[in-house]
Amino acid sequence: MHSHIIKLANTDEEILRCFSVMQELRTHLSDAHEFLQRVRQQQSAGYLLLAAWQDGQVIALAGYRYQQNLIHGQFAYVDDLVTTASMRRHQCGQLLLEYIFAEAKNRKCSKVILDTGLANNLAQRFYYRMGMLATGLHFSFTLNDS
Repeated sequence: MHSHIIKLANTDEEILRCFSVMQELRTHLSDAHEFLQRVRQQQSAGYLLLAAWQDGQVIALAGYRYQQNLIHGQFAYVDDLVTTASMRRHQCGQLLLEYIFAEAKNRKCSKVILDTGLANNLAQRFYYRMGMLATGLHFSFTLNDS
């Protein structure tokens, strides 16, 4: 197994090199430069884009941020977690989550939280293996302009 380098994607070039992997999770993203613009906008609000690299290629990503609210206190929220299809089952997602767990603990966070689809059974099994528990349901209301 090759060694992986885990580091934040900060430069425009690094963020653009993350696009094709993120697109596997966020299939509605169709333009790399729009992706860069959106990541930059989210970064201004605290978003961090963590990438796992192997042989100069991005193979997995975790987008996350630190937040605070009354129910959880300080916590890390994982917006995005994806490993490119060819590298699944190589512990890339585990490495990224372990990195986030360690960083969140260093920042005195009470927990790491993420949402996943109700039908996403493979991801749910992975999160359980990582010691994460399903503690609620996420509800949303779509606001239409009409």
